[in-house]
Amino acid sequence: MEEPWDFEFLSRIVDGFVSFLSEFVDDWLANDMRVSIFKILFSWLVVSLIAIHFAWRVYGNTVNDMYYRQGHVAESDGGVSRESAAGDTIKTHRE
Repeated sequence: MEEPWDFEFLSRIVDGFVSFLSEFVDDWLANDMRVSIFKILFSWLVVSLIAIHFAWRVYGNTVNDMYYRQGHVAESDGGVSRESAAGDTIKTHRE
């Protein structure tokens, strides 16, 4: 039978997390080469994620429309299809 979590276990986890954060802040404030490299890489990651976010806002609808574009498909591709006015098979979005 499992024992319930006690206060000592949680306090060890919190103490470990606080000590990690204090060491991280001490290293962050030091002018060490590893910290400089970390700051550069972290900044690059944040800028890249922001750029991806804004690119998706600008081009997201276009990419989505290209993925679900209407076109001729074979009946064996597993897609949901319907007949157009001209009798061609047109693929539509699955729901």
